[in-house]
Amino acid sequence: MTVRTRFAPSPTGYLHIGGARTALYCWLYARRHGGQFVLRIEDTDRERSTQAAIDAILQAMDWLGLDYDEGPIYQTQRLDRYREVAEQLVASGHAYYAYETKEELEAMREAAMAAGEKPRYNGAYRDTNAGWRDDPNRVIRFKNPLHGTVAWDDAVKGRIEIANGELDDLVIFRSDGYPTYNFAVVVDDIDMAITHVVRGDDHVNNTPRQINIYRALGAAVPVFAHLPMILDEHGAKLSKRTGAADVMQYRDAGYLPHALLNYLVRLGWSHGDQEIFSIAQMQALFDLADVNAKASRLDAAKLGWMNQQYLKTDDPEAVARHLVWHLQQAGYDLARGPQPAELVLALRERAQTLKEMAEKSAVWFQPLADYDAAAVAKHLVPAAQAPLADARARLAALAEWTPEAIADALKATAEGQGIGMGKIAQPMRVAITGTQVSPDIGWTVYLCGREQALARIDAALAKIPAAT
Repeated sequence: MTVRTRFAPSPTGYLHIGGARTALYCWLYARRHGGQFVLRIEDTDRERSTQAAIDAILQAMDWLGLDYDEGPIYQTQRLDRYREVAEQLVASGHAYYAYETKEELEAMREAAMAAGEKPRYNGAYRDTNAGWRDDPNRVIRFKNPLHGTVAWDDAVKGRIEIANGELDDLVIFRSDGYPTYNFAVVVDDIDMAITHVVRGDDHVNNTPRQINIYRALGAAVPVFAHLPMILDEHGAKLSKRTGAADVMQYRDAGYLPHALLNYLVRLGWSHGDQEIFSIAQMQALFDLADVNAKASRLDAAKLGWMNQQYLKTDDPEAVARHLVWHLQQAGYDLARGPQPAELVLALRERAQTLKEMAEKSAVWFQPLADYDAAAVAKHLVPAAQAPLADARARLAALAEWTPEAIADALKATAEGQGIGMGKIAQPMRVAITGTQVSPDIGWTVYLCGREQALARIDAALAKIPAAT
């Protein structure tokens, strides 16, 4: 059997963090077993589905690197197929036409509640053999079994059993030519040969209905795996305010896509005590059997820590490809500043996100207009005049402009002037950045470029008051 999974979002909004985790688990399971991963867009909600939402989902999938083997497949392009299968069920006696008005259905529900029963369809047309007629109230209902139970061994939740008596005859096809969710998803999964349905546990109540439709169609029932919820840091249901953010907002905040995937895979799955996983390791190790049935909580601090681990250890050129976007968003002229990969090397010990890295890079892309007054008062003092002037001369004469050569030149100044390294490093830091906080001094000066560094040192020397 070839494993085939699918991710099937409804394009009524952006791809949020819970949907991204579902997509990741589907993708990993297919990759682990050498199978296929299908992307299906369930766009039959005509009032809420939008092209903008479809574009947002596709963009997020691309940014995350969750490549699909088939798709995107759109349900709205399969309406004839749903109609065909619905008619097959009517012909085989597993479905029937019903024509109640909205008022009749409402009266039916009210009567059930008045009798202390669960409000649901009472099967009025179930055995009438009513054929097709041109009627705005026309629907096709599935003839759900009246007795017995529906049971399945959920790959995450274990054995689940639901009595058929708890289910009514659901509508599978509406008079407007559109199928309902529970019907369309079964037809799709059969036609697409989906072997494993991995989705959120908000779908558990849909599963018994869908299993009955599979059986009525004589199709094999796939393995179901229902993933627990992701909660916010306080254990409450996610909202836009507490973490149910568009996946692309994580890009905007400066997270690497593979760091976010690593974080997501650990929201419900584990492999011993290991925290950091490469994509290859995730693909080799992930198994639905290891997914925790309990809800997970978001942890912003852990995501920040994990992102920095990747900033520190990834190939700087690879990180730089993502940093470029943030530098551009900040409005920097990349042609006039240092190489992005060099910024990564200089700042990755000091930044948790690419956005923070880009913000810290401003000093090397923009003219130094503002100086921290306290830093100037503390470090641009008469005693700094000679060391700064000496360092300037050494920097101007360097044969190679590298962080290492610059650091050696500053050490030579400290030794020649008989001062500690801090007595030259700190005035130099203020000269280059206007503050007393920056990365390694060799990198700080190097990233400025020789011409600009010398100009800034000259400006700093001009700020030093004469000795009294």
